[in-house]
Amino acid sequence: MNNEYKTVLGEAEILYEEKKSKFISRVVPVSKEREAIDFIDSIKERYRDATHNVYAYSVYEDVLLQRFSDDGEPSGTSGKPTLESIVRLGVVNVAVVTTRYFGGTLLGAAGLIRAYGKSAQLAIEKAKVIKMVYRINIKLIFEYNYIGKLQNLVQKIGYRIDKLVYDIDVEMVVQVPKEEKLNFITKVVDETNNRILWEELDGVYVASDD
Repeated sequence: MNNEYKTVLGEAEILYEEKKSKFISRVVPVSKEREAIDFIDSIKERYRDATHNVYAYSVYEDVLLQRFSDDGEPSGTSGKPTLESIVRLGVVNVAVVTTRYFGGTLLGAAGLIRAYGKSAQLAIEKAKVIKMVYRINIKLIFEYNYIGKLQNLVQKIGYRIDKLVYDIDVEMVVQVPKEEKLNFITKVVDETNNRILWEELDGVYVASDD
């Protein structure tokens, strides 16, 4: 995956009505395809009385996985426009299920495409689109007399302290953009007169403050 991507902050649900048909779209953030499938299955089981439970998801799991289902609606009128809403809003690691209760009036292909696409879009927007950025975790171990200097340094640069442990020495884990690692280490070494140990830990995606 890239150094950054967009997804949704949390779960959301909206109700969209078109000619008395009710479209209930639900969206959740997921990190694996299995999570998306489990979510879809739970909605289909919960709303077995619905006319249709249409879904689409986009998950990055080594490669980008995108799937959709019309669940009995005319081909290309529901699952595909749902996925297109996901793509248009630029989000990944997200699953959307739209439950439809038929209102008695046929909407036609164009009407279905519009309704399913709009319903999915509204749900994603309600879930709040956020940007996730990749950060490497740098563990710093240093003497207590440097805690103030290093906290000020991290705050001034605008990085996040993910962990702070007070033991014989202080252990601080800082989330740093990968491309800025060497510059950060240089500044830390200068601030502590090279009286510091550091180690690069596994990276992680975190919500951006932008």
